[in-house]
Amino acid sequence: MENTFQLVRNIIPPLSAKKFKGQDGRIGIVGGCQEYTGAPYFAAISALKVGADLSHVFCAREAAPVIKSYSPELIVHPVLDSPDAVHEVEKWLPRLHVLVIGPGLGRDDTLLENVKGILEASKARGIPIVVDADGLWLVTQQPALIQGYKNAVLTPNHMEFGRLHKAVLGGPVDSADQRATVLSLSQALGNVTVVRKGEHDMISDGQQVLVCSHKGSNRRCGGQGDLLSGSLGVLVHWALLAGPEKTNGFSPLMVAAFGACSLTRQCNQQAFQKHSRATTTTDMIAEVGAAFSKLFEP
Repeated sequence: MENTFQLVRNIIPPLSAKKFKGQDGRIGIVGGCQEYTGAPYFAAISALKVGADLSHVFCAREAAPVIKSYSPELIVHPVLDSPDAVHEVEKWLPRLHVLVIGPGLGRDDTLLENVKGILEASKARGIPIVVDADGLWLVTQQPALIQGYKNAVLTPNHMEFGRLHKAVLGGPVDSADQRATVLSLSQALGNVTVVRKGEHDMISDGQQVLVCSHKGSNRRCGGQGDLLSGSLGVLVHWALLAGPEKTNGFSPLMVAAFGACSLTRQCNQQAFQKHSRATTTTDMIAEVGAAFSKLFEP
């Protein structure tokens, strides 16, 4: 895995006093409803901790005051359940480098319909998209939304992968060969990058498979996937900016995904060493800076 870690290091932009605000990443998180306010916060704050300059959250109106109360660092837009949600988000798209769709989205029909429109508008602009959580539920219902869009990364967990596999390939997952299943799902989606989260994270663009088996811990608290999706949003921007010449022939999105998976596991490992069974995602986010330095800034 060391060679792959070096590829991640290759895409990380150096810190510099000559840069201006926004240059290292303006990330949008699309999600957050009455029931789920923690997930969009975790994704958005993780993006900032990894090194994005600005982090926007596009959420339902009732979720906005709650998310704002978690941190003054985030720019919060209470528009996701409004009748003109697509237009409201579309106004911001020229200012954003990447969208992370799904954290805390829920399955309300109005929200899902609005997110469908936002997805289409983002694709029309060529904006890279990370899809997680209930964003994956939407894609499972309508795989054509993401079919063939090479600037997308899907990050399903065990259950989400099974549903997506059945929807796209029409059958259950072959648990005996996880590498083959993630490869075939990516191919069936038109070579969209898929990150199958699990004991080992399997990453494929339909041509190659990268496996992240970096040590984490035995603790599986909710919110870890939000840390991964938020950090992935930033790394996707950096990787596409760096280009394939810095990733040694690997897809930049795959290298970004490997970096985000490794970082999430390292945060988990460090937090678990301090808090053991009591570890939560808040503890993991506190480790982002040290974990990033340990993995990528030797």
